[in-house]
Amino acid sequence: MIMKMKTRKSITKRFKITKNGKIMRRLTGLDHYLAKKSGERGRRGRKWITVSVPETKKLKKLLR
Repeated sequence: MIMKMKTRKSITKRFKITKNGKIMRRLTGLDHYLAKKSGERGRRGRKWITVSVPETKKLKKLLR
């Protein structure tokens, strides 16, 4: 009997899958040292960005 692959819970918390199957992620580098970063850079970091196609294939395997 083949075992079912478990979902990586840490990945489900960090990524979102859209209706069309794209994987979205947050911008990196906004957890600390925020005083030296501009407000514009911080506002830009609130948006979700699409993950590249090669990484999407790897992540979909871990999100099953």
